[in-house]
Amino acid sequence: MKSICFYFQVHQPFRLKTYRFFEIGNDHNYFDEYANRYMIRQLAEKCYLPANQILLDLIKKHKKDFRVAFSISGMAIEQFEMYAPEVLDSFKKLAKTGQVEFLAETYNHGLSSLKSKKEFSRQVKMHETKIQSLFGVKPGAFRNTELIYNDDISKLVFGLGYNTILTEGPKHILGWKSPNLLYCSAANPKVKLLMKNFQMSDDIAFKFSVKEWSEWPLTAEKYAGWLKALDPKTEVVNLFMDYETFGQNQSQKSGIFDFLLNLPKEVLKNSDFTFQTPSQVSRNLQPASPLHVPYPISWADEERDITAWLGNEMQNEAFNKLFDLEPLVAKCNDDKILNDWNRLQTSDHFYYMSTKWFSEGVVKTRISPYNSPYDAFINYMNVLVDFEIRVKKYCSQKKSRSSANRAENAKPGSGTIAETSTKTAGKKTPAKGKKS
Repeated sequence: MKSICFYFQVHQPFRLKTYRFFEIGNDHNYFDEYANRYMIRQLAEKCYLPANQILLDLIKKHKKDFRVAFSISGMAIEQFEMYAPEVLDSFKKLAKTGQVEFLAETYNHGLSSLKSKKEFSRQVKMHETKIQSLFGVKPGAFRNTELIYNDDISKLVFGLGYNTILTEGPKHILGWKSPNLLYCSAANPKVKLLMKNFQMSDDIAFKFSVKEWSEWPLTAEKYAGWLKALDPKTEVVNLFMDYETFGQNQSQKSGIFDFLLNLPKEVLKNSDFTFQTPSQVSRNLQPASPLHVPYPISWADEERDITAWLGNEMQNEAFNKLFDLEPLVAKCNDDKILNDWNRLQTSDHFYYMSTKWFSEGVVKTRISPYNSPYDAFINYMNVLVDFEIRVKKYCSQKKSRSSANRAENAKPGSGTIAETSTKTAGKKTPAKGKKS
């Protein structure tokens, strides 16, 4: 049987508030609670709750013939807990069906895989623990932030216990090869790769409501026909997209929910495809060939590289300055500092600084809260300066407390080696030649 692998990304950043220069050193609350609450509540009503209900109904109807996968960032989970707990409850209902796979990723939806092995490992383990505690299952496959992948990342991920990775299927990597097969990493053949079919994914995620598109309107029956017409050697079609496609990016009026509701029926009726999760595909198929990916790839733009996040001097300056603080943050045992550290790493902050939006042919999929990339940079750097002050102050105070404790413990009578020596010296010892 040929497989359709549906994976949906669920992520929302903690958006920064307008943070001015004169607030540095005075205001340590960086995030716009109103904007974050408003966005999560809006998405809950427009997307998450209705889409989750449709998926639950589809699973009840088609049983084991229909499966999907989710990757839910820790940033999204935290905001569900704060602002929309009913959304988490709806995901838990899906988890109980046993037909939904929850993927591993970086907890903070950050770019640490490009900078710090230690921080990357910490974030993945943190996310893994959160998913297990919420849904009672350990993730079996891995999807990195923004589908970023290269040979080095495959080694990191395998070292963390995952042998299945979801990533983009760019033409400059695949060449003449089809994305509709399972591959493996050239750096470690034990790591299997599911490559996104970006054309068929984007037809749903980006083109669905575009009336100028030659294939508009896109119906479930038409889409099932496209699947049926694929090369007979096709083994799996990986449809990867943001979950916000349903109800937010593509509004309910566009018919996107009807499309989602009817697609499984049309596929199962009119083709030899079935629906499987990434882990199932990885277990059931043999890799067609190894893929060598020396430089990082992602889902973004025509280049499918990382320049949407780290493509200009502003982005790189902010990113490098943030990770310069990693050794100091590692010494901090302050929940507020660690929470801010997680949230400031989120890739969206760097995406908002991208100047690629001004070039033609670049798909701008995430609406920036800033008037320009330069405003995004200035705002972020103001926050980062204050965060740096806090981290250095904490470490300095911790060092001072440690020095004071050592000095106190060094005093006689303080329960240290000096005290023990004094007590021992004061004991009477048996006289020579006498039995003790």
